[in-house]
Amino acid sequence: MKKVDVILGLQWGDEGKGKVVDVLTPRYEVVARFQGGPNAGHTLEFGGEKYVLRSIPSGIFQGGKTNIIGNGVVLDAVLFREEAEALAASGHDLTRSSASRRRPT
Repeated sequence: MKKVDVILGLQWGDEGKGKVVDVLTPRYEVVARFQGGPNAGHTLEFGGEKYVLRSIPSGIFQGGKTNIIGNGVVLDAVLFREEAEALAASGHDLTRSSASRRRPT
């Protein structure tokens, strides 16, 4: 049986969930967002560069991980495109990322 960890916030969205995800990500093959919308921004630093993610799961920085945006996530299409283009321009592989076609936009 495969293990699943679910990280939920019970405050107002600023509990440090992103930091916990970053610690746990190396143990898993898949990182998924399953609900919510664009957040205030998780600031992450990889390879000496700072990135702010509001839509894309932070697993994008861990090589070989599949990143999923589920159908419970409200996606801002313009923000998502800008974020994806900035990551691609920085050399990050987005081919292992996908978003549910049933999510609200």
